[in-house]
Amino acid sequence: MPILLNKRDMSSSLGISVQAFDKWGVIPVERKGREVFFDVRSVVENRVAHQSKKQQPGDPDDDEKPDLDYERWRLTRAQADATEMSNEKKRAEVVETAFCTFVLSRIAGEIAAILDGIPLSLQRRFPELEHRHIEFLKRDVVKAMNKAAALDVMIPGLLNEYIEQSDSER
Repeated sequence: MPILLNKRDMSSSLGISVQAFDKWGVIPVERKGREVFFDVRSVVENRVAHQSKKQQPGDPDDDEKPDLDYERWRLTRAQADATEMSNEKKRAEVVETAFCTFVLSRIAGEIAAILDGIPLSLQRRFPELEHRHIEFLKRDVVKAMNKAAALDVMIPGLLNEYIEQSDSER
């Protein structure tokens, strides 16, 4: 039969106050009237469970509670990054992808117009060229024009490819 101690006797045998023992949350083994009794085994199990909880890498409840200092640091860092990006835009060191797409599409359109005139200019300048030579040139020029015209559609894919390659090189 286990030896049972009341709260006062158990806390004095452990060398702690009754209030500290209450905070441990040990479940009593027996009750007689208003008095509660504990055995050493339940106290040891409580302390072992408490220590194993301390050793766990993270409490699920702690993950849900954000660390206020960390969140403040993240906000400050994001604001600093945004300010830095804004300054780089003002110095024209950085531009948005949409702007690059617009400019390159405009230039590609101008190049396509120049390419379109090459076979006719060549035929006027060198009338002795045979028709088959001009047709061959037209086919190649049309291929180049189609590539230039599709540049605005190709840029996002090329950008993604560039980012993937630059990430893999790091």
